[in-house]
Amino acid sequence: MNGRTVLERFPAGGPRGSWPAEEFAHARRLEGLPAEVVMDLASDTFLVIVRGGAAADVTA
Repeated sequence: MNGRTVLERFPAGGPRGSWPAEEFAHARRLEGLPAEVVMDLASDTFLVIVRGGAAADVTA
């Protein structure tokens, strides 16, 4: 699979900015997922994603 899997979405306009997304991604990394935070400008949200088939590899 080529692409990304979105694990969670966080509004960019929140009072804490990207912190909730960064905290969520950090917790997923502790679980072994290579989670990262990216900004989706079209929807004004922070996305916590894993690239490619990494989510399927860990959850399988």
